[in-house]
Amino acid sequence: MRGILLAGGSGTRLYPTTRSVSKQLLPVYDKPAVYYPLSTLMLAGIRDVLVISTERDTPLIRDLLGDGSQWGMKLSYKVQKKPEGIAQAFLIADDFIVNQKCCLILGDNLFYADSIETTLRKCMAREDGATILGYRVNQPEQFGVVEIDRDDRVVRLEEKPKTFISPWAVTGLYFYDRTVLEKAQRLKPSARGELEITDLNRMYLEEGKLNVEKLGRGVAWLDMGTPESLLSSSIFVETIERRQGLRIACLEEIALNKGFVTLNELKKTLESYPTSAYKAYLERIVNNPDMYLIQR
Repeated sequence: MRGILLAGGSGTRLYPTTRSVSKQLLPVYDKPAVYYPLSTLMLAGIRDVLVISTERDTPLIRDLLGDGSQWGMKLSYKVQKKPEGIAQAFLIADDFIVNQKCCLILGDNLFYADSIETTLRKCMAREDGATILGYRVNQPEQFGVVEIDRDDRVVRLEEKPKTFISPWAVTGLYFYDRTVLEKAQRLKPSARGELEITDLNRMYLEEGKLNVEKLGRGVAWLDMGTPESLLSSSIFVETIERRQGLRIACLEEIALNKGFVTLNELKKTLESYPTSAYKAYLERIVNNPDMYLIQR
């Protein structure tokens, strides 16, 4: 399965902070925001990722992430010249995903849970159809919402419903089968002139092939796209990391745990890192791997 990280958009909700820099490059406590969605793809076991961003921001993100080889990954890049909806990502990525299953994650989404890898593996294992993730929220009218029946089957999708239909918001993480490109090519722009991800998901729903995985109480899903959520995300990460002494979305640590790189390869990579708390954390892993690495 291949991954698409959509890091486009103009970041208007964060203006003027984003006037000269991508919101995906803004710090969320101790690392750039883009590290968090990329870490989710890595936890899913995805190593081939296409990053889509604006003409201005793509060189900056490429300068940060490089080709991904330091994490045992392959990162490539494409420019979204004009933001015309989330589903436009599949048209931009046409030659990247042709005849491939794929996972799309939005560049301002943060997922955190001990159980998240189990959920991701379940989503990736499906060969047919699409899978969305549902997260219980207090104000569903602010989100795209999925209505689910007693057997956890999708009944309908609604974008920011004016009347209550469900407490389950659709997160910014989606899994699709090999027909996604063909479906995306058939989409028509909505009233606001965009190719809507909800319309794409409805195509799967009409075929009876839209699945939902509900994220339970032990899962955190945060949107880093507003000043308030950017701050709350930073506070959340700082709280967990300070309490546990473990880092969230540490890409080098995840790469080592997933077997993308070896301990010796990580040691070599660290030689080029400047002195910092981040490097010191990784050096502790290198020197005491049994204390940090997940036993598989």
